[in-house]
Amino acid sequence: MTTMESSLLRKEVVPFLMMFASLVVAAILGDWLLHALGMVWIGRWLGIPGTLLILLSLLYSLRKRKIITAGNPRTYLRIHEALTWQGTLLIIVHAGVHFNAVLPWLAMVAMLVTFASGLTGQYLFDRGRHYLAEKSDGYGKRGLSPREIEREIFWDATTLETMSKWRKVHFPITLAVVILTLGHVITILMFWNWS
Repeated sequence: MTTMESSLLRKEVVPFLMMFASLVVAAILGDWLLHALGMVWIGRWLGIPGTLLILLSLLYSLRKRKIITAGNPRTYLRIHEALTWQGTLLIIVHAGVHFNAVLPWLAMVAMLVTFASGLTGQYLFDRGRHYLAEKSDGYGKRGLSPREIEREIFWDATTLETMSKWRKVHFPITLAVVILTLGHVITILMFWNWS
């Protein structure tokens, strides 16, 4: 039963890629729409609400570390996911394809990697772990020996092990996004025409 229909790749990785692709498509459509309507100037300001949404999404991290004790952690997680997706979308539309400096490009790449690593951790790893446990239990109920079960789930277990490394990427890249975003904001403020 290691067909493509039952594999971890098809059940979990493909939906993850679709979620990421939906962000990219929505950003392209949003940028195109602003251009088509002659409202490109709005994109310049979308970085502010996008950043605020992402900052607000960090309440989940505070709840996870028990700095905030009120509320259900699952609710905070769902809010974190929604606000991060929306904030990232606004920031990508803000950036468009109009970069004329290295710092915004670096911030954008780091933000997309952070978004992808966050999706990997939450969307794939947790669901993949449950999927693998269910699959293993199913083989056990069918009477397969532990060695046979191990052989049947080998590729799914290998995929899951690779995905388990997500935290090693997510936190440092998130820190890089913060630093690059601060650098971007500071340079904008320094070179803003204040008169």
